[in-house]
Amino acid sequence: MMRGACAVAALALVAACAPTAAPPAAGTASAPVFARTPDGKPDLNGIWQALVPANYDLEPHEARPAPLDELGALGAEPPHLGVVEGGEIPYFAEARERQRRNYENRFELDPERKCFMPGVPRATYLPQPFQIFQSGDHVMIAYQFANAVRQIHMQDPGPAPTSFWMGWSVGRWEGDTLVVEVTKQKADTWLDRAGNFHSEELRVEERYTPMGPNHLLYEATLEDPKVFSRPWKISFPLYRRLEANVELLEFKCVPFSEEILYGHLRKGYRGREAE
Repeated sequence: MMRGACAVAALALVAACAPTAAPPAAGTASAPVFARTPDGKPDLNGIWQALVPANYDLEPHEARPAPLDELGALGAEPPHLGVVEGGEIPYFAEARERQRRNYENRFELDPERKCFMPGVPRATYLPQPFQIFQSGDHVMIAYQFANAVRQIHMQDPGPAPTSFWMGWSVGRWEGDTLVVEVTKQKADTWLDRAGNFHSEELRVEERYTPMGPNHLLYEATLEDPKVFSRPWKISFPLYRRLEANVELLEFKCVPFSEEILYGHLRKGYRGREAE
């Protein structure tokens, strides 16, 4: 279970939130019905998860073999129609070539393998749940992967003081949609296991829109003048986890990555080729 400062902050955020049912919009029989907080905003509190295999590759792709033959079907990539609007990420030519090299060397280079915090938007479609904590002027998202946490500032605090693994998030409401502008992310993160990447100039606009009591439409528009020729967009549903005992569990992946990150510092280390 998520503990420590994250849990304390989360309890403080939700203490004032007692959700109320949303009334149907006048004259709109098909308007989605969902809970609202006392201030009338959509109640996004809960544990959510994406069911698309976008973490393998945001773009459409066939089933592909594992990066190591020894993994067989265990590491094979399932086929997917992709989540990129228009199908293809609009890379500059040199950036596309770098993405291809990243893919060829993904087993060694993917930051997920090293337990780096995933960044935005990748954190949203990793195959692990995340939890939104929301109260009047505060929104926080806690991710099961690597115990990553991000605060969404609902009142603009000004420029980010530095860069962050999970970026600098400033939110606002546009009707029933939570819009989050994310800047100042580190260039060390990837967008998926296919080597899709960005620079430190990445700007992401996220949009969380209720589709009903247990579904959100997630949209993210990415802009990076160093890597992409134009802004581009991804979208997919998020599903509320409805198990009676659902909660975020601890996935502290650093111990799983210590050998590949720090094994060479051990006395007598000879590398994988010597095994």
